[in-house]
Order: sequence, then structure tokens, then C-alpha cells
Amino acid sequence: MRSVSIFGATGSIGESAFDLLMGSGGPAAWRTVALTGGRNVARLAEMARALRAELAVIADARLLPDLRAALAGTGTEVAAGDAAVAEAAGRPADWSLSAIIGAAGLAPSLAVAWRGGVLALANKESLVAAGPLLMETARVNGATILPVDSEHSAIFQCLEGGNLDSVEMVTLTASGGAFRDWPLERLAQATVAEASAHPNWAMGQRITIDSASMFNKALEVIEAHEFFGLPSDRIAVLVHPESIVHALVAHVDGGVIAHLGAPDMRHAIGHALNWPARAPLPVARLDLAALGRLTFRAPCETRWPALALARQVIASGGAAGAVLNAAKEQALDDFIAGRIRFTDMAPAVAHALDRAAGQAGFARSPDSLEAVLSWDAAARRDAAAWGRAA
Repeated sequence: MRSVSIFGATGSIGESAFDLLMGSGGPAAWRTVALTGGRNVARLAEMARALRAELAVIADARLLPDLRAALAGTGTEVAAGDAAVAEAAGRPADWSLSAIIGAAGLAPSLAVAWRGGVLALANKESLVAAGPLLMETARVNGATILPVDSEHSAIFQCLEGGNLDSVEMVTLTASGGAFRDWPLERLAQATVAEASAHPNWAMGQRITIDSASMFNKALEVIEAHEFFGLPSDRIAVLVHPESIVHALVAHVDGGVIAHLGAPDMRHAIGHALNWPARAPLPVARLDLAALGRLTFRAPCETRWPALALARQVIASGGAAGAVLNAAKEQALDDFIAGRIRFTDMAPAVAHALDRAAGQAGFARSPDSLEAVLSWDAAARRDAAAWGRAA
């Protein structure tokens, strides 16, 4: 029986993984080592009961008594706090899904890489903020990292059985989010509710707003650079409103291999869960005749300035990824709280990058979690200060 852990079980990615585990036998087929959640005690407890998890951890330490009460008599160990999440990630498991949103997912991702096994990586921020550190930690300890972001899973699948030697270009597709067809002059008045309504994907609020700003795609460009080792001029972005083509890989002979599928994260998660084999998944089958047509267009960097910031980060290297990621999270917090406008997020991130570029050590990639968190804290302060002055 394979052992599994899910970090971020109560988020949208974690829910999809839970659905796959329960649909393929639940506790009769899988030994669940650890489940973690942010603040949703009731749902975490429900999942832990269903999968008979050995350990359940709630990130908000204040909620430990509630979790303990919810799981009383089950035999499931309970814990709370960020340190407990990282400790849970260090417990041996054959397959671990890192699905915590934001920089909070970095510590458990690194813990899995340190102790080995398969790390199914949905937390793109781990590679953006600490790509060289995470990849080297995995290499030294014999851990396998599998991409779970739909676009990077698609590239990985297009390349399976091959390598990057003949690859000329990879293209990540983007739905364009909630505002892809809005007049540019309206964007400054966009509300949080409007930014939180994705036309295709069912996701959490933060990733949905990141889709509208294209910061999610900016992170994914950096993620592709770090995971596949590609320079930025071999990574393209294409707006594809239907979200059916998830990525394309173009080869030097002019041939292009594309990965297509319904917009359902259970495919990418299921691929990583069953890799290197494939298994039936409960996702809709593609009917191209019913779809009729697929459309594509180049992204407008006036509408989505985050894309230019991603290429700036790749060119800068060093701590730039950690700075962009943290400043983006702060700017998103400020937008959700009503302190800045939707169109203020990219300038706030650019300000933090400019401030960091003048600091000693910026050109060096962080070589420890502590170094990443130091750049993270400074970038949040700088982005927040820009927001207060805006």
C-alpha cells in the first residue's frame, strides 16, 4: 500500500486530490500519513476521518483545540502551527502533494525534498522563491519532483520519454482570467468580487485574482525556467480563452506537440499520483467536434505587466524570485483589503524589485530557507510601503 501526504488538503488542489484518493479506494488503497489545512477545521477533520489519516495539522495554532475536539476518538494525531506543518512534511511518505498557496508552502516542500520520495509540486511559489535551493536539495537527497501546475504537467507529459535537446520553445497557455476582454481604462476600477470570478476554472480566491492580473502566469514562466532549465527566450505565453490546450512544445524541426484536456486539475494531480504509469481518471473526455474551435492570441503586456516582471526576474536571477513572490503576495493582500487598486499590484511589485536590487547579496541565489524568508520579509515591507504611499 502506497503512503501519501497532502499539504494544503482543504484548498482547491487538495480537494481534487482527496477526490482522487477516495475514488480509487480511499483508506483501503492508500495509507494517509498526514493532511494539513489552513483554518478549515471541519473540512480537515472530515477528510482525516474519511482517509483515516495518521496525522492532521491545522496551520492556525489557535484552532488546535477545535481540531482536537473534531477528531477525538479517531486515533488521528493532531497538531497545529507552521512548525507542525513542516514536521509533518518530514514524515516519510511515498508521495506528497505540496498544495499550500503562497510562500507558506516552501518549508514543507523543502522538508519533503530533504527526506526524499516523490514531491508532487502544485505550490509554484517554492520554485519561484527558491528554485535552485529546492532543485539541489531534491537532487542531493534523491527526491523526485513532479509538476502539478496544469501547464508544467502538460510540458512534462509532452516531453515524457524525451529530453530538451531538440526543444526550440515551450508555450504556456493562459485563460486571460476575469478581465481578458475588459477595456484597459476600466481595470483601475475593478473590484475584488469581479477579479474573483474565473470564466473557466474553479479555484480559490487568491489564485483566481492572480489569473486576472496574470501574476499566476508570471510565476509559471519563472517556474518553467527553474524546473526545465529553459531561458526566458524559449518560454512563451499564449492567451487561450477555452483552456483546452494547456501547453505546447515546439521542436527544432518545426513539429509542435500540444497537451489538450478539459480544465480539470484532477488530470495533472492524477498524472503525478500514478506516474510513471497512467490510470483512469474521473475527468471529462475531450470532444473537439462539440467544441468547434479553439482560439489563441498574444498577451498584451500593457494589460498584464506581470509578464514583463517575470522576464526581469529571470534576467536578474539571485534573490529576485523570492522578492517578486513576496511582493506579489503583499500587493494581493492589499488589493483584497481595499488598500490599493487592481492596477496598483504590478507597480508595487516593481518597486520592491527595484529596492531589493540595490541590496547586498541580491545577485546570489538564497542558499537556505532563512535567507529566502529574509528577502521575503523585506519585499513585503517595501510593497506595503508603496501601497500606503499610492
